[in-house]
Amino acid sequence: MQNRENEAFRYSDERFSDLQLLRYRLNGFDRLTLQQKQLVYYLSQATLYGRDITFDQFGAYNLRIRKVLETVYAERRVYDESDEFHALEVYLKRLWFSNGIYHHYGCEKFKPDFSEMFLRQAIMEIEPRKLPLGENQSAGALCDELFPVIFNPEILPKRVNKADGDDLIKTSACNFYQGVTQQEAEAFYAGLKKQAVGEASPSYGLNSTLVKNNGMVAEEVWSVNGRYGNAIRMIVYWLEKAASVAENKQQKKVIELLVKYYKTGDLRTFDEYSIEWVSCLGTKVDFINGFIEVYGDPLGLKGSWEGLVEYIDEDATKRAQAISSHAQWFEDHSPVDPRFKKKTVRGVTASVICAAMLGGDEYPSTAIGINLPNADWIRAQYGSKSITISNITDAYNKAAHGNGFREEFVKDAEMLRLIDQYGDVCDELHTDLHECLGHGSGQLLPGVDPDALKAYGNTIEEARADLFGLYYMADDKMVELGLLPDNEAYKAHYYTYMLNGLMTQLVRIQPGNKIEEAHMRNRALIAKWCLANESAIVTKKSAIVLTRKHGIYELEIRDFQKLRMLFAKLLAEIQRIKSEGDYEAARHLVETYAVTVDPELHAEVLERYRKLNLAPYKGFINPWLLPVCDEKGNITDIQINYSETYEHQMMRYSSEYATLI
Repeated sequence: MQNRENEAFRYSDERFSDLQLLRYRLNGFDRLTLQQKQLVYYLSQATLYGRDITFDQFGAYNLRIRKVLETVYAERRVYDESDEFHALEVYLKRLWFSNGIYHHYGCEKFKPDFSEMFLRQAIMEIEPRKLPLGENQSAGALCDELFPVIFNPEILPKRVNKADGDDLIKTSACNFYQGVTQQEAEAFYAGLKKQAVGEASPSYGLNSTLVKNNGMVAEEVWSVNGRYGNAIRMIVYWLEKAASVAENKQQKKVIELLVKYYKTGDLRTFDEYSIEWVSCLGTKVDFINGFIEVYGDPLGLKGSWEGLVEYIDEDATKRAQAISSHAQWFEDHSPVDPRFKKKTVRGVTASVICAAMLGGDEYPSTAIGINLPNADWIRAQYGSKSITISNITDAYNKAAHGNGFREEFVKDAEMLRLIDQYGDVCDELHTDLHECLGHGSGQLLPGVDPDALKAYGNTIEEARADLFGLYYMADDKMVELGLLPDNEAYKAHYYTYMLNGLMTQLVRIQPGNKIEEAHMRNRALIAKWCLANESAIVTKKSAIVLTRKHGIYELEIRDFQKLRMLFAKLLAEIQRIKSEGDYEAARHLVETYAVTVDPELHAEVLERYRKLNLAPYKGFINPWLLPVCDEKGNITDIQINYSETYEHQMMRYSSEYATLI
């Protein structure tokens, strides 16, 4: 059977709070073979079974709060039309979106617009067997336990706190550490690293909860027989089914190594898996599954669980391959100190893909580009894989078309023309440069700890990759390779990047708050550093001017080549900081340029954005993959259904894929 084309596909869907839900289309899925479709389906099931892990990682109370609110929602949605119930519904939708009670971007705890009295009464009317009660716990006692977490803004207020000078573990509500201080955690992992032999040490702490029992600090490893075992066993079950329909022996080996890692929890097995995954090329279908990115940990050690199933977008991949095939040229011509450059770039592969299923920390909000593995020594010796997700980017672009955002913040008619003409192609190219080459560029000096920058490491790394892409956007090589149509196109991206870093990304920040998220800090760091340090490049005119005209702030870029020189200067310093592990320099850059917000500018940006009636954050509803079977139970096709609502999908996932609650 083919995809259900009779069901109208919509890129834009539901809106609530500061969020908009979109859909992504599985273009070209019908051209996959039956074996490839089965592989996508089995890997998708493995992806969806990790959902509860992410919820628990993002807060110790998330799963129980989710279960309580879903039960109330299911019991009352048929008849309750009160304002308080509708407020609870919005709160629950936000909780689903963020995998917990903390904003997915800002990390602050949600403020409920319903009362404690309303929720308590609703809970007391529910049959106790439907509630996540502890042993011998009453419904009233459940309320007493959970309500302070939900309603008191002083209790566990932030999922990830990165404020300089705080104990980042004690002041963060993420569930990676229990009973330990930041000092104890850092000492524990410093001790493990001292025992490591050679440069190829594993990513200590990536797959464990650090706990203190009877005064002793120890790890609870996430594995089949350890913490999160119920969820991981289901992931393994579907991975083993995926291995049975792998496209080739190498892909089967990769999946089997991942299964072995999940069974043992051995990080060296994860490294072995990562090395084999990098070298697994030539397949139509690929995936990410595991404890990967460390942005959800204030110390940058613990991997949040995430999943992504993908298949190649062959036409668009030609662009990424044009970049990756010239990786050595880009490395050689980088403006950084030669000591920090790789003499030989190995194994850089890049693809443009279609996402087939998102899960965990990649759902509902997802990245548009990914470069893995994260271990620097694996990148140096074996290379990396980069992907740009074409159907996600396409959905974003269609949702943004004609929404008035550009016209509000770009007042120069000629610049607006350039952005309209080149904006999308430049955005895609910068993502490719960032992921394909930026993250894989440069090298650490011998003996430098990959975690030397501590809480600032994520921001510095994202800035490094962004600056790499920004520097090369304006290079003649882009036109020579056919990646940009002419030497004017890059100006569109330089303008929108600086505008975003200085102004428009502030729509995602609540008044009075600082910038917390690593990618936002990175963009602010670059833009504000260039604005503050342009005198370091002596030319006849200023490169960047942010002034008030006609009563509003406007950005003007007067010298694009000078701006490129500023990007080069900052890239050289950021790479030095990374290569040398210069913590104090990283701290100075981030705290000086990436954290604070000008309240006057912020208030104006929020007001101008409010008038547009747009949602600053977007996420996705997954397609529903439905196996079609013959009378013997054999899968004969995979049907795609795009009609599922957000509420139905979330409630279905909480029912079908619940393993930890």
